[in-house]
Amino acid sequence: MPTHVVVIARSANKALDMSFRILHCISSVNPKKGGPIEGIKQLSAINQRHGHTVEVVTLDHPDDPWVKDFPLPCHAMGPTYIGAYAYSPRLVPWLKANAHRYDAVIVNGIWQYHAFGAWRALRGTSTPYFVFTHGMLDPWFKRSYPLKHLKKWMFWPWSEYRVLRDATAVMFTCEDERRLARQSFWLYRCDEFVVSYGTSAPPEPADRQKQAFLAQFPHLKDKRCLLFLGRVHEKKGPDLLFEAFARLRARRPELTQNVEIVMAGPADDAYGMSIQGLSKRLGLSDQTTWTGMVRGDVKWGAFRQADAFILPSHQENFGIAVAEAMACKVPVLISNQVNIWREIQLANGGFIDADTVDGTERLLERWLTTPEAEWQAMRQNAQDCFNERFRIERTAESFVEAMEVFGMRRNHKLEPRLVA
Repeated sequence: MPTHVVVIARSANKALDMSFRILHCISSVNPKKGGPIEGIKQLSAINQRHGHTVEVVTLDHPDDPWVKDFPLPCHAMGPTYIGAYAYSPRLVPWLKANAHRYDAVIVNGIWQYHAFGAWRALRGTSTPYFVFTHGMLDPWFKRSYPLKHLKKWMFWPWSEYRVLRDATAVMFTCEDERRLARQSFWLYRCDEFVVSYGTSAPPEPADRQKQAFLAQFPHLKDKRCLLFLGRVHEKKGPDLLFEAFARLRARRPELTQNVEIVMAGPADDAYGMSIQGLSKRLGLSDQTTWTGMVRGDVKWGAFRQADAFILPSHQENFGIAVAEAMACKVPVLISNQVNIWREIQLANGGFIDADTVDGTERLLERWLTTPEAEWQAMRQNAQDCFNERFRIERTAESFVEAMEVFGMRRNHKLEPRLVA
């Protein structure tokens, strides 16, 4: 069982006046790997603005292009072995030799060697390490992949359990994530705390971004765009989106005739190709645009052009794209498996339903039958919700406050103060 729960308040600013040397440890900085990489970049930009030093150690190969392009000092420990687990014989010696240079090490994600290697190198040392699980302990994985979960159980007592048990603290982005993490393995003990999580406000100007997007996809100019932005992955429910849209189109064609589903994200692996095939079989090719991965002005332009954002996910720890959509005044249609759904529902910044075809169909119908004046009000609600709850500045505050709560001081051994 967990030993302590710490919830970090977000009101104080004094922690930002302290200066820390922070090392993020992550399996890869390849942007195609999803939200944690973008989160590190955005959080680190705020940390640096407040005088903190931030570096990254990764299992990537030094010659990988995303390593060279990464905006932070990046220590690449590749090449790696043992497939996706990414064992690196260089990681532990490097951490042991360099850990003294940092006030804290932040382990981003588990189930790959970077987490176990950090435990091997840092346990019992004066350099504290924190673990950000990024939703990887959600019991959805246990239910959806029982054989894989059984395999994980074989390794759990000797690997990830120890990583979490010996961490200075394990960080969760919301109360739902913390609660769900306790349900995956009965052998579970760690010091938990909940920090706010967020993303940066969108850059300006909005008109330039919208024009950049429409320059690549001019046929979307007069469409009601329904935006799905992110990895086309099973857990995010893209199949639910297409099946629900096809049902609604058959039942109420007048609602969907000017709607375009915009799938913005990598979809070139086996699962992505299967979803493209599903779209064709359902007869939705004429109402679907596949953009591939979008960045910069084109990415933000996709948000600016969208009438609604959708994520009928089966499991979503935070959902950076959800927050980005709200920042752009785009109401969100999400499942109740996106862990920040309660905050969004309370703010009336979108619609929430079950992660089923029926639930997703209800989301689509509610969106398309909402009066225009009410939808415009929801646009403002969405942006207000982002500003109050999900700005990256709040994440930076609560993150550094967490280090202060646990007694961190430059050049001092960690002496945690536990808050029941």
